[in-house]
Amino acid sequence: MSAIYNFSAGPAVLPGAVLEQAQAELLDWRGSGMSVMEMSHRGKEFMSIAGQAEADLRELLAIPDNYRVLFLQGGATSQFAMVPLNLLRGKQQADYINTGAWSKKAIGEAGRFCEVNVAASAEDSKFTTIPALESWQLNSDAAYVHYTPNETIGGVEFHWVPDTGDVPLVADMSSTILSRPLDVSRYGVIYAGAQKNIGPAGLTVVIVRDDLTGDTVAGTPSMYDYKLHADNDSMLNTPPTYGWYLAGLVFDWLKQQGGLAAMAEINQRKSARLYDAVSASDFYNSPVDVACQSWMNVPFTLADASLDSEFLTQAATAGLLNLKGHRSVGGMRASIYNAMPEAGVGALIDFMGEFERTRG
Repeated sequence: MSAIYNFSAGPAVLPGAVLEQAQAELLDWRGSGMSVMEMSHRGKEFMSIAGQAEADLRELLAIPDNYRVLFLQGGATSQFAMVPLNLLRGKQQADYINTGAWSKKAIGEAGRFCEVNVAASAEDSKFTTIPALESWQLNSDAAYVHYTPNETIGGVEFHWVPDTGDVPLVADMSSTILSRPLDVSRYGVIYAGAQKNIGPAGLTVVIVRDDLTGDTVAGTPSMYDYKLHADNDSMLNTPPTYGWYLAGLVFDWLKQQGGLAAMAEINQRKSARLYDAVSASDFYNSPVDVACQSWMNVPFTLADASLDSEFLTQAATAGLLNLKGHRSVGGMRASIYNAMPEAGVGALIDFMGEFERTRG
């Protein structure tokens, strides 16, 4: 079978070595006689899996000791509510930066619990750029500042970390976490759905500073309380055990690749090759401001949109899957997360060149 490259935005491609290890251990995890899916989450076998996964994630991200790491359910979307419920801490207002579809969803949910100040918005540009920091209208008395470092749908990415002073910075890193080194100490809360750079759908990782737990809004459900999860080692209820296990395999794989500094070099190289191919052609176009083009999600359009369907059909025949852009944006989108090999990006570039030669 010829090579297949999956450019899906999520659930997304996983490292082949991780899938092979999971396959080898599926029926019997390391002589235990059990699949990980069958294990008690409180048994010594799974406790060792969970502990190693957290230790490896802490090592990869150099997470300081005063941060708790939570392995939760509910997706990043649940965090749109959990963040205000845990971080308002007696305040009534929070700042949000609107740079795309996921920012808008976070803003809409937060508005159920507090007054949302949209301190900056790129909606006028159709979310193709990021407002300059000096234009942000931040409130020094805000409970926190929330932003989305990488917008999966629009392909807009921050290549800098906002300075919010003493106001905690909160980041939805679902589609950019683990793609490069990160200074966790600059953040109050980092959260990420797993299904892009961590593992399969069903798991959400939250990294929260200790002092931001333990003072929830009155009436907050127990399952939405960071401190209760932290105090119970993410086992307040039965966690997504198999997703947690697979995430641990991914963390170990990242360490074997040389860690996040090595991944950053690869990811920057992959995205640069693809953006260069787009910019060198009149047949393709990137709608995103060059200064904030995403390393992870690369949207591009064809000069003649009537060729979109043919492009996708021929790409699929060539083994290049899931390149259709989000319905709200159109065009194409190549998601090139950590697990996408450089050969996959090369195959896409070669196909784009041949398609332009025959149909341009």
